[in-house]
Amino acid sequence: MTTAVVPHAPARLGRFVLRMFPPHIYVTYALLWVLALESSAVTLTGSAWRPTGATWVRVVTVVLALLFLRMLDEQKDLAYDRVHHPDRPLVTGAITVTELRGAMAALTAVVAGLNARQSAAALLLILVCLGYALFLAALERVSRAVRDRQLLNLAVTCPVQVLLGAYVYGALAAAGAITADRHGVVLLALCACVFLHFEFARKTAWEAEPTARLYSADLGPRRSAAVTAGFAAGAIGCQVALFAPDGPLGLLPCLAAALPAWGTWRFLSARRGGWPLPAAMGFVVSTYLALTVRAVLLP
Repeated sequence: MTTAVVPHAPARLGRFVLRMFPPHIYVTYALLWVLALESSAVTLTGSAWRPTGATWVRVVTVVLALLFLRMLDEQKDLAYDRVHHPDRPLVTGAITVTELRGAMAALTAVVAGLNARQSAAALLLILVCLGYALFLAALERVSRAVRDRQLLNLAVTCPVQVLLGAYVYGALAAAGAITADRHGVVLLALCACVFLHFEFARKTAWEAEPTARLYSADLGPRRSAAVTAGFAAGAIGCQVALFAPDGPLGLLPCLAAALPAWGTWRFLSARRGGWPLPAAMGFVVSTYLALTVRAVLLP
């Protein structure tokens, strides 16, 4: 496989993004996540919330950071993909390592430029997140345990999501929109639980090939299902702790609990196949959407 940059690199990168980073999925996720986190953080201080220009900077930053992470994952998973996903762009030569690294450098420059205009804290937080991701890629190259043991890998990679959430929260605090307090810890835990529910759901199945990277391969399907449901319960618990004082409107996001409850019942009763992903995706979307609606409707 060649790593030479070819004249049509922008078109090749565009095709890579459309295939491996579908905008309707990733952009929607980033938008809902940032709006839910920001609106909740502001309303927890007792202030009304409406999106500002800085809000959209944070949305764009998270989208570009997720694209950076996706490009990095494509490179660090190359050996595995050559065996299990031979149609991936990097394996087939539809994109090259050099092109991906060049795009990652450009994304870093754009993200740094956007956040340098906001605050030094915002710039530092997003660079720490991207830097930690690069550190993990290097760690996986030298540590077979981190590379091959799913639960250990999750333990060291999950902080990337937490750091992205901390970027949004820290940027708000640096801008004076909020005062960082203990509510921020619970709010970041809520977002982490939402992410981990989906992460476990997509890698939980009754059957698995010996080399499949599934959490259920390590834990067994029932225990993996219990962990998946447990993270959803954790997210609901965080919502109750944060928003119960607001009354029925504050508990609006808790209605999303019906989706992981149905997903758990469906998976355990079927005894075959994987976790119903529409339920897991629906939980992410409905939770973040309900959090944002709650903030908009508060007086």
